[in-house]
Amino acid sequence: MSLIVYGVPLSPFVRKVRLCLAERGLDYQLEIIFPFDQPSWFLELNPLGRIPALKDGDLILADSSVICQYLEDKYPDLTSLLGQNAEDRAKVRWLEKYADYELAPLTTFIIFQHRVINPRNKKSSDENIVQSALVDKLPVHFDYLEQTLGNAEFFVGDRLSLADLAFTSQMINMEHGGEHIDKQRWPNLAALFARIKARPSMQGLLNNEHEILSSMK
Repeated sequence: MSLIVYGVPLSPFVRKVRLCLAERGLDYQLEIIFPFDQPSWFLELNPLGRIPALKDGDLILADSSVICQYLEDKYPDLTSLLGQNAEDRAKVRWLEKYADYELAPLTTFIIFQHRVINPRNKKSSDENIVQSALVDKLPVHFDYLEQTLGNAEFFVGDRLSLADLAFTSQMINMEHGGEHIDKQRWPNLAALFARIKARPSMQGLLNNEHEILSSMK
């Protein structure tokens, strides 16, 4: 097995890469590397010290978007997750970045951090910051994504793409933090989340994630 993913299951960016691998039927080994207090040898793989990283033989890559793009280019005969034409590929990349840059700071680095990680590490949590993310900041993003999705089954091209996986990966961390998408206010997004969450690729990851969360409590 030549593919090695470095990271932890609860990272939404590691989750996104693992979903890309699972949806394309690619075997890999997960080597646990935490976001902090990393071994010195990992910095030789990624001098930024961020997860995930990927090793494929002698090739070493970092950044979830770069890794997913590489997997697309390396295995062109497998199911595409980046779109079927230039227009769709541009939309997929845009929505993936939207999830990574706009949702992640709120769903993962605020809600998940304050509700799950900080208590586990015996650090202070600020519920006011969490509520501000939920009430003041996330709704405008959900409004935009709800409108973008419309009544379609997936974000782009009526088929599963990296846009759907990136969005769902961030929503999983929000759910781990005890929050859910309002089905009445954003019915299409809630339905999309439920569809992606029910896929075998996601269920295979979530079983292990729930075990980790239970052990953390």
